[in-house]
Amino acid sequence: MKLGDYECASLELGDFLLDGGAMFGVVPKMLWEKKIPADNNNLIPMKARSLLIRGEERNILVDTGPGNKLSAKMKKIYRIDDNSINADSSLSKHGLTINDITDVIITHLHFDHAGGSTTIRKKKLVPAFPNAKYYIQKTQFEAAVNPGPGETSSFTGDDFLPLEESGALILLDGPCELFRGIEILVTDGHTKGQQHPLVKGKEASLFFCADLIPTSAHIPSTWHMAYDNYPLTTIREKEEYLSTALKKNWILFFEHDPVTAAAFIKQDNKSMVVDKAVVL
Repeated sequence: MKLGDYECASLELGDFLLDGGAMFGVVPKMLWEKKIPADNNNLIPMKARSLLIRGEERNILVDTGPGNKLSAKMKKIYRIDDNSINADSSLSKHGLTINDITDVIITHLHFDHAGGSTTIRKKKLVPAFPNAKYYIQKTQFEAAVNPGPGETSSFTGDDFLPLEESGALILLDGPCELFRGIEILVTDGHTKGQQHPLVKGKEASLFFCADLIPTSAHIPSTWHMAYDNYPLTTIREKEEYLSTALKKNWILFFEHDPVTAAAFIKQDNKSMVVDKAVVL
């Protein structure tokens, strides 16, 4: 899809499973399971989905999925298969390799979003995209380096400290226009300093939801995850961004939705709902 000066494409980086109750928090199972059915272990299917943005002599990735460094135990817990779907195979479909990526925007540093930012080469942890600069919000980086009690298990230094050591890391301080036509917006409900690229077009723009709205089933403002550190903040942020998305004709990009990568929304009585899916 062409938006402004950029071509945008959905890039699949793997499938995994998460506990349905954790993904929907206080929402009763009888409601959320109508949207995403669970298996006998209450696990629901999730996608690790990146956005590839091409234009202005840049090849930009937004988030990197869980990557290939996870232990066998972690892979078993989350049912992750990184052999059939990974960055190399997905980029090759667009005629690219990891060496062609110029910039990586990391929304936040939880493993399913940032694990693929680094890899092991010659027994050393290094940036997975050797020619790229990596962009993270300063507040998120600080939260990851010194996590509070609720996020101790959410961050793994191997996913981001090698970026700093290699000189590839650039810390952003709040909302900004990162590149011409690509704005960075910031939310704090899920985790401090989660950032969301907005690719601007004339008729429509594309908003990368990350974990503010991880799936299309999470569009209702009160349907939030148990993983959110500040749920009331999440609700307020969702109401604000959904209202703006409706007014300004934004396409919402869902990083974890098992089926729908992106969609326009519409007002249905008092609720926001998916209007039509968008193929990227």
